[in-house]
Amino acid sequence: MRAFTKQLGTELSMTLRRGESVLLTIGIPVILLLFFAKIKVSGTEGTHPITTVAPGIIALAIMSTSMVSLGISTGFERSYGVLKRLGTTPLGTSRLLGAKLLGVIVIEMIQVFVLTMIAIGLGWNPGVTPLNILASIAAALLGSIAFGGLGLAMAGRLRGEVNLAAANGLYLLLLLLGGMVVPLSALPQSIRVISEFLPAAALSSVLHQNLGPVSACYSGAWIVLAAWALLTPLVATASFKFDAN
Repeated sequence: MRAFTKQLGTELSMTLRRGESVLLTIGIPVILLLFFAKIKVSGTEGTHPITTVAPGIIALAIMSTSMVSLGISTGFERSYGVLKRLGTTPLGTSRLLGAKLLGVIVIEMIQVFVLTMIAIGLGWNPGVTPLNILASIAAALLGSIAFGGLGLAMAGRLRGEVNLAAANGLYLLLLLLGGMVVPLSALPQSIRVISEFLPAAALSSVLHQNLGPVSACYSGAWIVLAAWALLTPLVATASFKFDAN
């Protein structure tokens, strides 16, 4: 437990000291929130832009931190031999990955607080109930685990530069197909069917249901989100290699 706690502190300290990580986790979601809060997106007619965009940007922030920031930093740590040295300690793979995932969740709590305060300042009034808040927290945790496991799975197998490209490419793909900025209802039916099996769309849909104007998420969204949250950490743990060679 002591090794796990120490590693968690190290992960938090390193993340907060990396300027690019702070930009990715806080700066970009804030910029997108401010931008899309003033723009009407197709499929959102009749509602204030901030009402529709705020839940999606929160989902985007969770994906940015859990998958991209965590995955890229871990990939380069592996390439530079940092993880190989950690592999010789009693920490072990499961506790190392667990510390990284928990560190991500702590960072995301800061993210969500900042984004919520800005959104409220822009006129967001979700009018949520305690049940909505609990459901949103549960969805955010599942999303963090799902995206974190996905990022670690790539980081644990790919070379640093390849992992960087893969993480950013997947980020853009999920941003476009995840209903975070462009509603799922605005996508062509053939693409939407595929999107609904992705963790981004599942998380975005659940958050829109509980924090936005959407009365219900699409059928199976919770199941899809839970399945990804169960699968990706198992894949990451089973396939992760400390040594990049």
